[in-house]
Amino acid sequence: MVQVCWMRCAITGALDYDPQPLGLRSARETVCAYYASHGACVELEQVVLTTSTSEAYSYLFRLLCDPGTEILVPQPGYPLFDFLAVLDDVRLKNVSLIYDHGWQIDPEGFRRAITAETRAIVLVHPNNPTGHFTKPWEAEALAGLCREFGLSLIVDEVFLDYAMPGGLESKAASFAAGLDSVPVYVVSGLSKIVGLPQMKAAWIVATGPQRTEALARLEVIADTFLSMNAPVQWAMSEWLGGRQGIQEQIRNRVGANLAELDRQLAFEPVVRRLDVEGGWYATLRIAALKPDEQTVHELLDEGVWAHPGYFFGMPEAGWLVVSLLGAEDEFRTGVTGLLSYLSKNQPG
Repeated sequence: MVQVCWMRCAITGALDYDPQPLGLRSARETVCAYYASHGACVELEQVVLTTSTSEAYSYLFRLLCDPGTEILVPQPGYPLFDFLAVLDDVRLKNVSLIYDHGWQIDPEGFRRAITAETRAIVLVHPNNPTGHFTKPWEAEALAGLCREFGLSLIVDEVFLDYAMPGGLESKAASFAAGLDSVPVYVVSGLSKIVGLPQMKAAWIVATGPQRTEALARLEVIADTFLSMNAPVQWAMSEWLGGRQGIQEQIRNRVGANLAELDRQLAFEPVVRRLDVEGGWYATLRIAALKPDEQTVHELLDEGVWAHPGYFFGMPEAGWLVVSLLGAEDEFRTGVTGLLSYLSKNQPG
């Protein structure tokens, strides 16, 4: 059925060459409808289509930064930003999240990190890999810093639809629905929302003051590259419209695997799972007996795959990150192997 929809959409509209720097109207209307489902009123003129969130970041770095200026990024975080910043001649400055009965943003840590060269703060909502949703008080504290120092917020919401079970839906509101007093640039795309990373479709939603001027400049950047291809844009309404099916499958698998992880961890008290509110990763705190690089290589020899915490900006020992997306039987076997290995390599 997906293939039939793809072929029909691609053939009916994509044979005509109609370059639109911001993206085809129908595709951008689809993005607006997606945000309406999250309670955010987004107008067509606020949306800029890109081929990926990576490209969206690159557009925004070009928009907001001069060579050598800096962006603040919370840690732990996904290491993609480091490569993008180098390519766009921008410096990153990491600001640590705090873990105290759950992950938290430290506004004063951001304040201390701001310099005359700072241009923006990046948030991932929910964070990858910690699963931390930015709470309203955290968002307002960062907005206050942006107003005070003339900064913008770049908010990555690729995991927005994947709140963990337990009543966190109210925390999954899009930044496109608020913070009108500061420039906010929300990025997201099909990769996570509909599980189609290969289709290369994403977007920027610009909100807040000066957005008209910013969008005019973004249009120039987008017109320079004209990256988006027509068949994907014509198919976006079909794919986004059918997202509930794949999202339900992902949520069910992630929920089942998280429950299985907790079940097995109950018998291994020296390993601690940190709180997670969204996304599809779990962070484990283990004894820091050796570098995590060595640990994950030894686990690989046991047939178990895990990420070392330092990959996401955590310390070099004592942290593992595991994906909750695996098939449930494989995940169960993997957790058993992981805990068996750790029990043989823990103190006492």
